[in-house]
Amino acid sequence: MRRAGFGLVRADLAVFAGVLGLNAAVAAAGLLAPWLLGRVVDTVVTGGGGVPAVDRLSLAVVACAVGQLLLTRWGRLLAHRFGERASARVRGQFAARALALPAAAVERAGNGDLAARGTGDVPAVGAALRDVVPEVLVASLQALAVLAATLLLSPALGALGIVFLLGIPAAARWYLRRARAAYLAQGEAQSALAGTLAATAAGARTVEALGLQRRRAEAMEAVAGTWVRSRERTLFLRSVLFPAVDVSYVLPVVAVLLAGGALARHGAVSPGTVVTCVLYLRQLSAPLDAVLQRMEGLQGGLASFARVEGLATAPAASARAGAEPRGDLVEVADAHYAYPGADRDVLHGVRLSVRPGERLAVVGPSGAGKSTLGRLLVGIDRPRAGEVTVGGAPVADLAPERLRRQVVLVTQEHHVFRAGVRDNLLLAAPDADDPRLLAALEAVGADWVAALPDGLGTELGAGRYEVDGAQAQQLALARVVLADPAVVVLDEATALLDPAAARNAERALAAVLTGRTVIAIAHRLHTAHDADRVAVLDGGRITELGTHEELVAAGGPYAALWAAWHGTGDGPAGPRPGRVRPGTAG
Repeated sequence: MRRAGFGLVRADLAVFAGVLGLNAAVAAAGLLAPWLLGRVVDTVVTGGGGVPAVDRLSLAVVACAVGQLLLTRWGRLLAHRFGERASARVRGQFAARALALPAAAVERAGNGDLAARGTGDVPAVGAALRDVVPEVLVASLQALAVLAATLLLSPALGALGIVFLLGIPAAARWYLRRARAAYLAQGEAQSALAGTLAATAAGARTVEALGLQRRRAEAMEAVAGTWVRSRERTLFLRSVLFPAVDVSYVLPVVAVLLAGGALARHGAVSPGTVVTCVLYLRQLSAPLDAVLQRMEGLQGGLASFARVEGLATAPAASARAGAEPRGDLVEVADAHYAYPGADRDVLHGVRLSVRPGERLAVVGPSGAGKSTLGRLLVGIDRPRAGEVTVGGAPVADLAPERLRRQVVLVTQEHHVFRAGVRDNLLLAAPDADDPRLLAALEAVGADWVAALPDGLGTELGAGRYEVDGAQAQQLALARVVLADPAVVVLDEATALLDPAAARNAERALAAVLTGRTVIAIAHRLHTAHDADRVAVLDGGRITELGTHEELVAAGGPYAALWAAWHGTGDGPAGPRPGRVRPGTAG
């Protein structure tokens, strides 16, 4: 965090130096007015100079106040300029780091974590850089200048005032020792709350269908309770800090008035000096108040800055030097995989070889590891042991740009960006022209685009044209057509389409995917029926591998799945759908 903070200062050093210089001038101008008022008191007491002298000193006080006002405004302007520029850099760095994260890291963090950092922590850092940091900086300089001036004016009274001010650093130290952890915990609780809320909202239909409302409500109450307790903790810290500080403001003023009065009676100091010291100590309350009032924002900003900068410590998606595919042969060699924190493997010694242009269906019961194998095949996760290669190069070592030209994963979870249809498609092929985009849409049966009022230029998203799940899947499949990868891994890519639409999309994709390697994670077994070969995954191991006919004839697990899919009355040799050879998952 210190390195990142110094980096922001170095990036705009001239403006930051101007902020320091102007605030030093503001602090100096603020010292002159109390000193001049002290001279007014001494002039009245001694009678030297008369009314004209008092008038001149009073005009000087007004001039100091006006000068301080102008300097403060100029300093705040430069401080806000520095803060906005630094905030823009933080936002840019956050976006770049988030986009560089491996997909597995994003998924493990949870769908609410990055959202909370991007929509909560980044604006908090921006507000701190724009408002909190400049104000704390100005107030700190003013407080130091006031203390130094008090000591120079009267070392005895200045030292007495500082002794009675020691309650403030003691209270602040107590607060700061606890605040950072408390605010980090509050940010973590906020992320958990956002993640749980997002997951519940996204799966609302599933929750309702399975009767999980009470369980989800209890989960929400648990994370909300943690969030409330974290907020109460920070509130408790503030409730101790502020009363202690308020008392500490009054004590030095009272002490200096009493001691100064006694010294003035004995001629040790002048009445004007006592008045100036008292005014300085009273003036000290404003900058210290600003620091303490902003301490919550500063601690919250620092905690948010830590969470934003934390992305820099996460492993970025990177390529190992020399990793370059030679061909399209996909091989899984004795692959083992366990999810982070798990004490057992999900995949156990999986061996598989998929020839270029082959269509392979991977089937098996729920929880067998099919989707996990798909993630290994596209480089989202790296096997704990063994290797997954394409063209002889480890998939997980390919640079993201090279990887997505070689292997593409399509699942039933798709995102439609708040942009035009054209922009959503150009993500896969930035150089594609409109005829190519329309051809890709036609290939996946997305005829609805032609009926839109602005065609490819129609804006999608909330408040615009809102696509349903089936249309979102068609846009994702059109991206696959445009990306033109050598290997396509399909994990329930047409699950949200109705059966007729799914078959139409599969027929259309069959022509597009001709000559490409297609690995389909199959849940509808007609996909396995149409594949060149079928791999049966059970318990994290491949238990059968062969053509549909061979596996049905073998009477093993696949034959049982096939019979169950058709109903127990049909048996392994029951009726079969016609061969369509789509090469995609249902």
